[in-house]
Amino acid sequence: MKTINVDLGERSYPIIIGRGLMDGNFDLADYVHGPDCLVVSNETVAPLYLEKLRPNLAGREVASISLADGESYKTLATMQTILDKLVASGANRDTTVIALGGGVVGDIAGFAAACYMRGVAFIQVPTTLLAQVDSSVGGKTGVNHEKGKNLIGAFYQPRVVLIDTDSLNTLPAREFRAGLAEVIKHGAICDPAFFAWLESNMAALLEKDPEALAHAIQRSCEIKSGVVAEDEREAGRRAILNFGHTFGHAIERCLGYGEWLHGEAVAAGMVMAAELSGIAAADLSRLKELIAAAGLPTEPPAIAAERWLDAMGMDKKAQQKQLRFVLLRSLGEAYISADYDRAGLAALTGAPL
Repeated sequence: MKTINVDLGERSYPIIIGRGLMDGNFDLADYVHGPDCLVVSNETVAPLYLEKLRPNLAGREVASISLADGESYKTLATMQTILDKLVASGANRDTTVIALGGGVVGDIAGFAAACYMRGVAFIQVPTTLLAQVDSSVGGKTGVNHEKGKNLIGAFYQPRVVLIDTDSLNTLPAREFRAGLAEVIKHGAICDPAFFAWLESNMAALLEKDPEALAHAIQRSCEIKSGVVAEDEREAGRRAILNFGHTFGHAIERCLGYGEWLHGEAVAAGMVMAAELSGIAAADLSRLKELIAAAGLPTEPPAIAAERWLDAMGMDKKAQQKQLRFVLLRSLGEAYISADYDRAGLAALTGAPL
């Protein structure tokens, strides 16, 4: 079992990583300071892991709610069902909301926890690779709007993130590959040695080799927690964690949420961002080859030029109505800039200069 601390002063919390941590093998009750909790899961994950999680909450009153599964349900209406459940159960400010599932469940449950009675305690138990290496860490919570991804939300940190890597054994192959996009991203933005390790170990990761998985998850969490500790609310450096996401979020919105998985859209978006960066051809080739080796797309779908501009215009990194992109100087060195190649963007999207 490994522990990584997210250092945010009084909002600091541990990320616990290990195998077989459910079934009562980690005392989550230590982080549930009141008498009761609400486990938020979905119709896919709850039948697999809800009962396995209960022994970790010994001595606590455990209620649960199961949401519909999929990115298309990441809405205010879905969050409302969580709030209704909290109200109906008479939940007080000492209630703890526990997210059991992937990134959609974690984002919605965290936002509900941030809003209910102006904030109740929140715990993350991510069960997908993407959630374990990215969305469960850092305190971003929220829901989508038809005009853009994650436009409605709050920064709200959990008390603990419990990562049981055995939950990946039931994760479908497509979902697993989508999670690898965020792993690759972490190497691409600030750790060239980790990127090189991924090049050498991608086959082992795809086979879900326990040692390779443990290292990839741990290193990803270390990288993300370090960046978040520097810039909790994305006033500056934290934005590098959105490498590939300006294009990726636009792909998700234009196709319809759920048509491409988030990691698939980010994978193609990273290649587009690297091309816009004008990095060395050898670095661009390595990025594309690693993404392809993970079984992820390196080309975006066909999207009309005007739709690209409309979708990217709602990107949360934009300032004064001007797009900003996370770009690369080289593999392992990312930066944020509004000074990008306009002609290059036009070539990538077909959008006018």
